[in-house]
Amino acid sequence: MRASEGLRAVAAARSVASSLGLAADDAVVLQDSNKLTLRLTPCDVLARVAPEAEHVAPFEVELAQRLAATGSPVAALDPRVKPGVHERDGFAVTLWTYYEPVTPDAVAPPPDAYARALERLHHGMRTLDVAAPHFTDRVEEALRLLASHDRTPALSDEDRDLLGDTLRTLGRAVDERGGAAQQLLHGEPHPGNVLTTREGLLFIDLETCCRGPVEFDLAHAPEDVGQHYPGVDPGLLRDCRTLVLAMVTTWRWDRDDQLPDGHRLGVEWLAQLRAALDADQPDAASHRAG
Repeated sequence: MRASEGLRAVAAARSVASSLGLAADDAVVLQDSNKLTLRLTPCDVLARVAPEAEHVAPFEVELAQRLAATGSPVAALDPRVKPGVHERDGFAVTLWTYYEPVTPDAVAPPPDAYARALERLHHGMRTLDVAAPHFTDRVEEALRLLASHDRTPALSDEDRDLLGDTLRTLGRAVDERGGAAQQLLHGEPHPGNVLTTREGLLFIDLETCCRGPVEFDLAHAPEDVGQHYPGVDPGLLRDCRTLVLAMVTTWRWDRDDQLPDGHRLGVEWLAQLRAALDADQPDAASHRAG
């Protein structure tokens, strides 16, 4: 968030916590992107704050409760207050359990444990009847961003065409992959959305949930995680990885992107995308011929 908006978001979170009987004398920013994630002390609660116009907090709160009831590895809402979304000064605030880290942030979870936790999450998600967007809706969002030169002014025509062609081709290929079952997914289970806690690995940030093949979720995890997940289609996973790379690269060229160092990453990921497409050319030609 921008500095002025961030200050208001912190004040809104502290105000909500205090009104619910939780002492929130101080706030530490844990993550700052399109929403703010805070640790409020001394009550030790994790607050997530998003602009009201952009949030999907009711969906995330309901899904977290339903997944927790299945024993799925997800972060819990704070048990001291009634679950819900609290609106304050133009922000939507949700309150979650704060988990003390048991490893440094830079230490990634072991790939086998990561895969088992993601498999458990997918199993729990298969038991729920939840309306959620399809992964192709997110592909379309990226395509609309590319179509707007006003929103992506720094992107060259060549790079714009590369990203658009990749999104259209692989989005269709993944969706039409024969025999690939589709289900409710986390949507972005990358390492930044996995907590290593005393209770084991827990997934957070459920607002990105969508429907698609499990390989779409695995494409967000480190490559060696897929080697420990049972029943993976290697070709489908490879296509999903390239598709996801094209999506996240596109978002970095949004003029309103607030990810720290986003422009540098956009340039770096474009080079990675070209390398991935070049490496996949023989397989892609064979697939089209088949």
